[in-house]
Amino acid sequence: MNTRDMKKQSGLSLVSLIVVCVVLILIALVGIKVAPDVLEYFAVVKDVKATAQDPAARSAGVADIRRNFDKRKSIDNITAVGGDDLDISKEGNDIVIAFSYNKEIKLSDPISLLIHFEGSSAE
Repeated sequence: MNTRDMKKQSGLSLVSLIVVCVVLILIALVGIKVAPDVLEYFAVVKDVKATAQDPAARSAGVADIRRNFDKRKSIDNITAVGGDDLDISKEGNDIVIAFSYNKEIKLSDPISLLIHFEGSSAE
């Protein structure tokens, strides 16, 4: 093999392969730490929509709607939001329930990630 053939070769060097692997591992670790909170957010959205669409909610008061959500959240093991954290309003004949909360996820000792979650039953 002469030098002319070496110039035509392409691909990753060992150092760049290690760098790519480290970056992929870091992305995977962040994803593993964030995934439970994102899944909990989707459970909150599901329970908020189910609570707002409940036929009994149309004639219920705000306290009853909050209690109904608290029952649903205990089934889905939701800890981020409670019935007291909900903003409940009525638009026409529809009940609209909105929520918002922040979640701080510790990545390592000096580094953390802050995610702002918000949603509504109208979406």
